[in-house]
Amino acid sequence: MKKKTIVCFGPGPMFKGGIANYNTSLAKAFDKMENTDVHIVSWTQQYPAIIPRDFIDRKSKVNQLAGTGIKVHYITNYNNPLSWHVTVKLIESLKPQKVIFQWAIAIQGMPLGYIARKLKKNKEIEVFFDLHFVIQKEGSALDNFYTKKGIRHADAYVVHAYKTADELKQNFPKKQFEVLERGQKQSGKGIKVLKLYHPVYDMFQPDPEFDVKKAKKEMGLKKHVFLFFGFIRKYKGLHNVIKAFARLAEDRDDVSLLIVGESFWNTLDNKKLSTRLKNATFGLAKKVFLKKQDDERNYQPLSLIDELGIKDKTYIVNDFVPNEMVHKYFQVSDNIMLFYLTATPSGIESIAYNFNMPMLATRVGHFTETIKDGYNGYLAEPENITSMTEVMRKAIEQPIPRENVAETSKDMSWTNYAKEILQ
Repeated sequence: MKKKTIVCFGPGPMFKGGIANYNTSLAKAFDKMENTDVHIVSWTQQYPAIIPRDFIDRKSKVNQLAGTGIKVHYITNYNNPLSWHVTVKLIESLKPQKVIFQWAIAIQGMPLGYIARKLKKNKEIEVFFDLHFVIQKEGSALDNFYTKKGIRHADAYVVHAYKTADELKQNFPKKQFEVLERGQKQSGKGIKVLKLYHPVYDMFQPDPEFDVKKAKKEMGLKKHVFLFFGFIRKYKGLHNVIKAFARLAEDRDDVSLLIVGESFWNTLDNKKLSTRLKNATFGLAKKVFLKKQDDERNYQPLSLIDELGIKDKTYIVNDFVPNEMVHKYFQVSDNIMLFYLTATPSGIESIAYNFNMPMLATRVGHFTETIKDGYNGYLAEPENITSMTEVMRKAIEQPIPRENVAETSKDMSWTNYAKEILQ
């Protein structure tokens, strides 16, 4: 049987964050299949150089590609159109049957639009776009322009929610799409859109030897622990999590809030000239293209902890967590907090599934599709602190059985996901 060559285009394993983990996990799923030759073609930097933060994972020690045959090519540079051409030539030389682009930020539009358009001319290559969003959270005119430029040249798409499929249709009203669930066959009446839920992150495994009681004692955690995990960004609603928890803590002494995550914009040394130049350039771009309320560089939700008098009931790790340490914070916690303002499929939700952890989320984005209220989690009304507090209280008084969470996610494997794309 002839080998299938597959290219996963997106940030390689040297980078931080969910998209890098996602692209690596997908590549590993393809690599496990028989007769596959898998390549990751990556950016040389995860985002354009003007964005003032560090995206390289300098802490994780585990080699995510150990034991695989995956080859990684760090070759594509946002700022260098010549590298876009070189990327096309490299991918063509690999003679892949499928190229899967990770679409996660609108500013990717120019390079990915160019690369995809060139590859699509080769009838031997099927070009996929794995859409983590279509309409970006800020929704600026420039973002919409880049998005249309970036994703239009595709033979097929993957979405993680019906909401994303609807946004795709809105952006390209003249095109016909056929949305397919897992296992459904294409009729040929439109461009294929595979609707597949975000797989469970199996790279983050519970440690059976981990002493939960000891860890909770060391961190000063109480009986009921609510976890916020991941990059601290405004759309994730940490400020609302803190406010809701503060209300809960007014009449309960047995609760803790565990906040683990790096402040998104605070990873560079502001004393350096290069950082100041990046901040100035990026700030100017933000003023031109974004509404004032969408500039989140001064977003400081952690200051609320002192203001609300809950410092003794919170434990904060305001830093990037190495992959091999992720399990620690999930294993000491009872519920994951997803009180987002707006949501595309959440990698944090996918990590939580691997720990059979109940979800507390707002009714935004795809959460109403994946979280069954009262079964594998509880849903609160967005921007409603009273509703959020009630959901947290309910999680204590009527705890969600963890076997329900396991049942919900049993088919959300990377293997199933990869098989659907290869069909």
